[in-house]
Amino acid sequence: MNTFPKVIIFTTPTCSFCNAAKRYLKERRVPFKEVDVSRDIAALRDMQRRTGGNTGVPVILINNKPIIGFDKRQIDVMLNLK
Repeated sequence: MNTFPKVIIFTTPTCSFCNAAKRYLKERRVPFKEVDVSRDIAALRDMQRRTGGNTGVPVILINNKPIIGFDKRQIDVMLNLK
């Protein structure tokens, strides 16, 4: 069985790339925590701090390393998925 690092995805409800990223992680059976930055201003500030001021979503944190946007290749590399 695969054990995954900690994954957090910063999203908003209207973001189509966020929905695609969540669907991709679910298909790959990767557990993740979703944080809606449209409802949580502290989370938005945290996301901006981690990404040098980026305000776009999704931002996917894998072991506290950010991926800005939905980048399947980078997700696969960081999660060691084939």
